[in-house]
Amino acid sequence: MRPLHANGESRPGDERGSFPFVHRLAGLWNASSVQGAPALMAGLVLIVEDEPLLSRNMRTFLQHKGHAAEVAGTLAGAIQRYDELQPDLVLIDHNLPDGLGLKLIEHIRRQDRWTKLVMITAHGGVELAVSAMKAGADDYLTKPVSLDEIGLVTARLLDQARLEGALRYQRDREKNTSTLDRIVGDSPAIAEVKRRIRFLTTAERSASPDGSLAGPPVLILGETGTGKELVARALHYEGPRAAQPFIAVNCATLPEQLVESELFGHERGAFTGASDKKIGLFQAADGGTLFLDEIGELPLFQQAKLLKALEDRTIRPVGSTRDRPVNVKVIAATNASIEERSARGEFRSDLLYRLNTVVIDLPPLRHRGSDVAAIAERMVEGLRKQYGRLHLHLTDAARAALLKHPWPGNIRELRNVMEQACLMCARDSIDAADLNLRPLPSLAAQMQPGVPQPADGTSLAEAERTLVINALRQSGGNVTAAAQALGVSRDTLRYRMEKHALKREYYT
Repeated sequence: MRPLHANGESRPGDERGSFPFVHRLAGLWNASSVQGAPALMAGLVLIVEDEPLLSRNMRTFLQHKGHAAEVAGTLAGAIQRYDELQPDLVLIDHNLPDGLGLKLIEHIRRQDRWTKLVMITAHGGVELAVSAMKAGADDYLTKPVSLDEIGLVTARLLDQARLEGALRYQRDREKNTSTLDRIVGDSPAIAEVKRRIRFLTTAERSASPDGSLAGPPVLILGETGTGKELVARALHYEGPRAAQPFIAVNCATLPEQLVESELFGHERGAFTGASDKKIGLFQAADGGTLFLDEIGELPLFQQAKLLKALEDRTIRPVGSTRDRPVNVKVIAATNASIEERSARGEFRSDLLYRLNTVVIDLPPLRHRGSDVAAIAERMVEGLRKQYGRLHLHLTDAARAALLKHPWPGNIRELRNVMEQACLMCARDSIDAADLNLRPLPSLAAQMQPGVPQPADGTSLAEAERTLVINALRQSGGNVTAAAQALGVSRDTLRYRMEKHALKREYYT
């Protein structure tokens, strides 16, 4: 197609390639591949052009491509139409009767960074192109320009807008589900976790408001299912790097022979099967946060490379001869006793010392008292919407059963229990029987001679707490009877209950 001029006519000799009719900073597709093809994404386009015939031709062409198109012939009219329409893309003539197109670009960019803007002018040059791009234009065309070229740029930028919108939606959704208020509960143990998160993120924002400084690594400790990734996300999205990537990886799921490639990337031909260059997780998280879950499962050799990356803030992809700088905040987590692994030589002590600059210890669910019921209520709220059961609720008996259960699988186990209860309950009220909780061993069985502590205890404090819970459960919350069963005074038992954040009403 020959390029059109303001009078809507083609000029002999203006064939494609016979003159440099387009100058732009970004490469374009071959127009022949899209002639007659539908737009990748239909959008609302505002055409700012003071030549009536040209603007009418552009609008007709774009409408034929499936877009909605509106026209404005002046700078003031364009500002008004933009404010009314909030278009996806604006095609802007530079020389308008009452001002310059650059003014419109500046007006839009002051309030909107997402709308795509294209400058079109017959009096352009490199200087104007640079000014337009600095003002916020996404592309730049010079007249005479073909309608095919306009259609091509429109389709490309609207498709780019769609991808950016999807990414923005996912990031916003992640942020909305990863803030500190998503950590449910107000037990003393979880309140301390929240306090440490607030203190750390406030300090990071004060030290580096723009997030350019990565800050020290953070090590999150806790049993499986206690919500370590949720805490890691809160640290990221409450901190100064919230707008940057959050990349999570479970080190236990990485094949040992591919750990280095996954973390640090590889060059083409670095090993058999490496047909293309690949960036690693460190590069993908550059400027943001890398969450390394189950860090204790990382092979020893890769631990040395991770230590180097943390200390030098550089990585070396497999097959490369050069180090590359990275700016990544590292958050690690483990459910294993990493100190014991280090003592056995299974985890590098120097890496442990580097990681545990800041430590957040997550309590198991059985140590969080009434938080269990609050978390279950939040889960039911989400499941109501997911399964369309708007009147679903927990009974008092179900809440009591939840509080008495030891939850060896922590929040992950609780989530599974609540989901199956929501699916299988025929009524709107979820009762204790609907939870299908496993029966617990009796207190007498756990206190038989020859058994030094309960089977699920992993420490003295854990054993003590488990014995107190079982005694209260067996006595139905009667503190005097529970103290007699344990062979301690009533005051001693009350002190132990306060120490472990237990209340008698949990077990009545």
